Amino acid sequence: MVRRITGFSKFSKEEKIDWLMKAFFEEKSISKETLKKYWNSDVKLQELHDDFIENTISNFYLPFGVAPNFLINDEEYTIPMVIEESSVVAAASLVGKFWSTRGGFKATVLGTTKVGQVHFMTKMTSKAVEDYFEEKKEDLLKATKAITKNMRKRGGGILAIELRDKTSDLENYYQLHVTFETKDSMGANFINSCLEAIADEFEKEGIQIVMSILSNYVPECVVRAEVSCKVEDLLPGSSTIDPTEYAEKFKNAVAIANVEPHRAVTHNKGIMNGIDAVVLATGNDFRAIESCAHAYAARSGRYKSLTNCEVKDGIFRFWIEIPLAIGTVGGLTALHPMAKFSLELLQNPTAEELMKIIAVAGLAQNFAALRALTTTGIQKGHMKMHLMNILNQLGASLEEKEKLVKYFEHIPVTHSGVQEAYQKLKTV
Repeated sequence: MVRRITGFSKFSKEEKIDWLMKAFFEEKSISKETLKKYWNSDVKLQELHDDFIENTISNFYLPFGVAPNFLINDEEYTIPMVIEESSVVAAASLVGKFWSTRGGFKATVLGTTKVGQVHFMTKMTSKAVEDYFEEKKEDLLKATKAITKNMRKRGGGILAIELRDKTSDLENYYQLHVTFETKDSMGANFINSCLEAIADEFEKEGIQIVMSILSNYVPECVVRAEVSCKVEDLLPGSSTIDPTEYAEKFKNAVAIANVEPHRAVTHNKGIMNGIDAVVLATGNDFRAIESCAHAYAARSGRYKSLTNCEVKDGIFRFWIEIPLAIGTVGGLTALHPMAKFSLELLQNPTAEELMKIIAVAGLAQNFAALRALTTTGIQKGHMKMHLMNILNQLGASLEEKEKLVKYFEHIPVTHSGVQEAYQKLKTV
């Protein structure tokens, strides 16, 4: 069976699917009808989705949920979340409600500077490169004036252009390190257009421009979110756990993530459960957010927790500082109907306001995970939420689901345990 093809992108969607079925699904393990079930019945809406990427054959849906009762800087929010993992939205909702009665979340944007670089190679001496840069610096800014005109009207634009000598890392390697303010736009296209104009103006005989591209590492585009309360208020009144002991245990769980990378990766993954879910819901770039967050977590030379905890003078404090380069205008935020809905649900925030909301979602998710880990364990709540997924995999009927959900109300949920209970129910 030959599975190579020429001109695939020119096929209609139907033709693409027909070829895939013939080339890869001889046993008909999946049908053309399955793919078509996920097409949107609104033709114009489907065409919009088809234009987001190339070679579309269908849509891949993820659940869209909301987590209510978030109090952020004394404003009430219901946060949109797009994620497939069981218990994430439930955990966020519980934590939002918990902290809403303890002063809520406080969030502050510490900086919004974004970065782009022109990477070039030259055998010129360092002094000659520096002299040329100083000679051309004003021309580099002039070369971007037409591109930055509208951004400057909104208070953004190029903040600085700096020459960096990187020859100690790589022979003949230098860069123009450019910083930007892009206001409510994520700014990728704006930054890249500016960089290419700068590169064209800077290039000359003896200087080879290798590439001009924004950086997704933005350690100066940072937001801080935190919660705090008296130690005695850290647990619900019905709890039998000593609050001081619990606060210390919670703090130690964060401290472990600051010294043990194996734990830190999982710790930060839980944070990203909350962050990515809101980033996706608002049409932002979760891959850029992820890569930047993990680079930031390793900025000291060791991969560490993105959150921190302090218990001092009877006060419990828990906070996060994280870089978030996001936008509320342009890109998918202006095209995807559900992204528009999410932003309207959040009261049409500015980019800075959205940074705060996203950071809070990450902090809430981490609080939920650490609270579970340091008390009942992570699996109890997670597997309760996962029960329905297992039952769906087994093909349980609505009546069977109701019986099994009731059966597992007071029994630990395990995959094998659910399978066994299901088979027993089937034989009754």
